[in-house]
Amino acid sequence: MNVVIIGTGMYVCGRGTDGFGTILPAIYEWKRHELLNKIYISGAHRSSIEELNKKVIELNKLLDLEIHPHYYPENTDHDPRAYKTAIKEVPRPACAIIVVPDDLHREIAGYAIENNLHTLVVKPLAPTINEVNELIEIQQDHNVYCAVEFHKRLDRSNLMLRDSIKSGRIGDILYFIIEYSQRKSVPIDKFQSWVSKTNVFQYLGIHYVDIIYFATRAVPLRVIAIGQKNILVKKGIDTYDAIQVTIEWQMPSGKPFTSSIFTNWVDPEQSSSMSDQKIKVIGTKGRYEANQKKRGIVITDNSGIEEPNPDFCTMYGTGNDHFEFKGYGIDSIKQFLFDVSLVESGDVSVDELEGKRPTFKDAIVPTVILDAVNRSLAENGKWIETKLINNQFDRYH
Repeated sequence: MNVVIIGTGMYVCGRGTDGFGTILPAIYEWKRHELLNKIYISGAHRSSIEELNKKVIELNKLLDLEIHPHYYPENTDHDPRAYKTAIKEVPRPACAIIVVPDDLHREIAGYAIENNLHTLVVKPLAPTINEVNELIEIQQDHNVYCAVEFHKRLDRSNLMLRDSIKSGRIGDILYFIIEYSQRKSVPIDKFQSWVSKTNVFQYLGIHYVDIIYFATRAVPLRVIAIGQKNILVKKGIDTYDAIQVTIEWQMPSGKPFTSSIFTNWVDPEQSSSMSDQKIKVIGTKGRYEANQKKRGIVITDNSGIEEPNPDFCTMYGTGNDHFEFKGYGIDSIKQFLFDVSLVESGDVSVDELEGKRPTFKDAIVPTVILDAVNRSLAENGKWIETKLINNQFDRYH
């Protein structure tokens, strides 16, 4: 199978960091264990392609594996439509992994699907429910497999949460409290070129909206959002420092609960980890709590206290001077590639994956909430009745 990667940033290859990102390491691990033919990688700037290629050269040595991507653009310094050339040239069977700014998801994913590529898109699928509906319609017309890269569904901590709820062990859910934040270098440095087109809830909070839906299969009733602009606007970045969102949900049984999600991306650079994540779920028979930052600690003279996440995407030694990547970030990409191979071989149909994977249809609930959050922010914290957003959930479920 051939794979097209559209995007060359931090999540793809760790650009701007000492690491290697997540997408590229996952491709190597797929090559290690499964069939992989050729890799096609598209960016908008030749300079970013050159930075990515340095990561490839280094990974080829570290992992004792060889990949030699075809890069686009080839003969120009800047081409925002280079992905079209890559998609047209990739031989079938093939799939696309799209890792670009949120506002480009509809256009680029739509083009990949129209060219009959199975497609994986990083979260959120799109900022508005209308864009998601359009993508679902294109996917249905072309009958290819399409999913959203909601990797937190594979975090064992969140799988334990889902099982605690589904089993009834903690009773009827009353409320969720979620805190999720990152260092201020994320909006100021790493995403500076497009950060004003998104917000911290759209970037971080959407993960846990999906986890709540994944764990409960509840539907949202109404949403309210409040945000603060302080540090970032002073640096010329017109986006929120922090956003707080309350959602009223209804379980399939008809019983209600609420969730409160607190997000920011202005944590100090001295924070012991890039992400600080905590979740608390209160039920009538018990509670589930997880500090998803506290997974281990490393203390050194040079770096002070660090709390890495060994479960997401980490490079481990194999005992023979080489390394391999493990974690639920890797597993998320590999699962998509494995599902595509099953669809291509005829062992599973696209429809059979509905309800089992974070498909485009499964992204409707998170997108309805995201759409409502952005509307509430624009209307100074007004409650938004989600059922008024064209009854999108009922349309596909």
